[in-house]
Amino acid sequence: MIQPIFIVEDDKKMARVVKAYLESAGFRVMHFEKGKDAIGSALKEKPLLVILDLMLPDISGELVFQELKEIGDFPIIMLTAKSSEEERIAGFALGADDYVVKPFSPRELVYRIKAVLKRSQKAVSGDTETLSFNNGLLIIDGQSYQVKKRGKLVNLTPTEFKILYILASNPNRVFTRDELVEKALGYQFEGYERTIDAHIKNIRQKLEDDSKNPEFILTIYGVGYRFIGKKDETSKQT
Repeated sequence: MIQPIFIVEDDKKMARVVKAYLESAGFRVMHFEKGKDAIGSALKEKPLLVILDLMLPDISGELVFQELKEIGDFPIIMLTAKSSEEERIAGFALGADDYVVKPFSPRELVYRIKAVLKRSQKAVSGDTETLSFNNGLLIIDGQSYQVKKRGKLVNLTPTEFKILYILASNPNRVFTRDELVEKALGYQFEGYERTIDAHIKNIRQKLEDDSKNPEFILTIYGVGYRFIGKKDETSKQT
């Protein structure tokens, strides 16, 4: 059976509209008005993707997000009325794959969902090189979407992996925030440049021994970011 997309939203009318658009696009959809119900269902059947309202009647959307991330590494799009730039950045800092502000266009939401799912696919066209850095300290596998440091798996979201892979595939090249948004997210919307900072912060916390003195991703102030790991000769195409 096709994995479902979860809509976790207490606004029944909004949920019905989104469900109709997604089903017309060929997706299987399950709707939950309460966060606890969505968590319980995810334990039984892992979703393809979750659309999560942050303001739910039983528990906070942030708590639901954390519980779902413990269950599986599926993409989560936050859906909320919180529209300030700082609130959007905070959402990405949690590890969200996208952040949609109400009111929104259902057609745009479907577009964003397809873009997120494309990023989360295990084998993405072009991302087939296994990269090794610093004498095998860091291994980035573009086929399995896995990152290992000192042989231990590093749990990155699909968006975080994509950003890391883009940087690591081009050591010492400086990427602007705009470039990373376009290449990693696949689209450009106003204000998204600063979300890259939140993603980079997450990657550093997971990857660096000392995020204040990075050995892999360097900030080029006023411009963007550069990957500074030393590529091993064992890096190869698969």
